[in-house]
Amino acid sequence: MSEDAQLHVVRGAPDDVELAALVAGIMAAATAAPADQPATPRAAWADRRRQLRPAPAPAPGPDSWRWSLRG
Repeated sequence: MSEDAQLHVVRGAPDDVELAALVAGIMAAATAAPADQPATPRAAWADRRRQLRPAPAPAPGPDSWRWSLRG
C-alpha cells in the first residue's frame, strides 16, 4: 500500500473486485447530496392534489369507471 492511502483493510484479504466495489461505494456516499436540504417550494397551481376527487368515491360496480370521470 502507498503512504498516502486513507483506507486500510483490517481483516480479511479482499480481491481487486471487492476492493473496487468498496471504494466505489465510499465515493458514491461521499459525493451524494445531503438529505437535510429542504425541497424547493412549488407553486399552488402546479400542485396535482387539486385535481384529485374528494373522499366519497363512486360506489363500486360495473359502471363506476364512467362515473369516476365526472366531476
